[in-house]
Order: sequence, then C-alpha cells, then structure tokens
Amino acid sequence: MAFTIAVSGKGGTGKTTIAAVIIRYLLDHNRKPIFAVDADPNANLGLNLGLPANGTIGQLREEILKDGENLPAGMSRVEYFRYRMQDLIVEADGFDLLTMGRGEGPECYCAVNHLLRTFLDELDRKYRYLVLDNEAGMEHLSRRTTQDVDLLLAVSGPSVVDLRAARRIRELAEELNLVVRWKGLLLNRADAPLSEVQRAAIADTELEVWGSIPSDENILARSLLGQPILDVPNDSPALVAIGQALDRLWAPPAL
Repeated sequence: MAFTIAVSGKGGTGKTTIAAVIIRYLLDHNRKPIFAVDADPNANLGLNLGLPANGTIGQLREEILKDGENLPAGMSRVEYFRYRMQDLIVEADGFDLLTMGRGEGPECYCAVNHLLRTFLDELDRKYRYLVLDNEAGMEHLSRRTTQDVDLLLAVSGPSVVDLRAARRIRELAEELNLVVRWKGLLLNRADAPLSEVQRAAIADTELEVWGSIPSDENILARSLLGQPILDVPNDSPALVAIGQALDRLWAPPAL
C-alpha cells in the first residue's frame, strides 16, 4: 500500500500550497510514483502543480446517477465507472493527480461510493506515496475502505482560531476511528515570536509540532500569478522547512 500523507486544515492556512510543496520534496528525493488527490471541494491542488483537471469525481458521480442506465453497449456500470475513473487521472512526470470535486447532493450515493472506494484502494497499491489535500472535515478520509494514514499533518497559521481548528482536526480523526501512525502540526507563516497565548493554544491541540514554515516570497509571487510552485528554487525557505519536517520520517531511530 502507498505511504499516505494526509494534509488538512481550515481554509486560508496554506494547506494546498503545503501539499504541493510536499509533492515537490518527494519528487526531489525520488520517492515516486506519487498519487496526488485533491479532496478539497475548493479544488486548487492542480493549479499549484501546473496540471488541469480532466473533470472531477463529483461530476462523474452525478453523471452515473443521472444516466446510469444509458451506458455504452456491452459495458456494465462497474466497467464504465472504472473506465471513466481512469480517464479522470491526469498523468505527470513522477506523479498523477485525481480531483474529487464537490461533495454529494441529496440523492443516494451508496452504490457509487462503494465503487469509488474500491477503485481508490486498488490505485493505492500502484503508488509509493499518496498525498491527500483534504478538507478540514476530512470527509474523504472517512470514506476510504482502507482508512490507515501514515502521517496526518494539520496545517495552521499562528492565530488561536487556526490552532483551534487544528485541534478539531485531531479530535475528528479520533472520532472517525482513523488509524494514524503519526499526527503532526505544521505552523505556516509563523514569522513572529509566539506569545504565551499562542503557545498555550498549540499545546491544547495535543499535536506535536513537526515544523514551522516561514513566509516565502518565491511561493507568494507564483501564487499571486496563478503559477505552479513545483519549480520553486531548491533554497526556497518553505521547501527547506518542509524538507526538514519530513526528513524525520526516514531518520534512523535514536540509540
């Protein structure tokens, strides 16, 4: 199974940007192939990676529910779903991208969701790493058939509001009975010294701080222009900081 890195956080914390930089780090260290999944309804991971979406799972799900009986001749619903799912995957050098799109409407999605979970679990076996850009509610994590997560990173700005959202992410993972090997907190754009109130809020998350990501003009300039960030320089401060955070995954245990 793929080593799963799930990135979660409230809107505006830089979660999607960090997910893209994590993919850049994995590519730099030849830890591929990588399966990138944009599971945030506000889908922007493809933009950060320089890849257009070929459509979304949400659109496919609606289409099958609407026209499920009007399938190509000789093709079952399962076969058609697999065919269309494969068509949604955008291939790149060292990684592929799948965009989930918006959530469900009022119809019954049980059968389609079962097909989706089965297909995603099969894909899991074809990649070394899965990087999941997840919404704060972690809907798609809860719906995986295989719910194990190797690393759950809650991304937070230094504000108390953001940190409370990070605590809620940790609590939700526990409520969903997700099996998580490591849970960590990534502080993003935390450039100023932390106050006692902020430190108390960090402690209240009950998450180990895996890193502090500084503001990065290289990434900001690309974001303002809607440009991909995979080509940021190797000395980009955010890339260096995220690399230091993830290096601990492969560091030898202390004697």
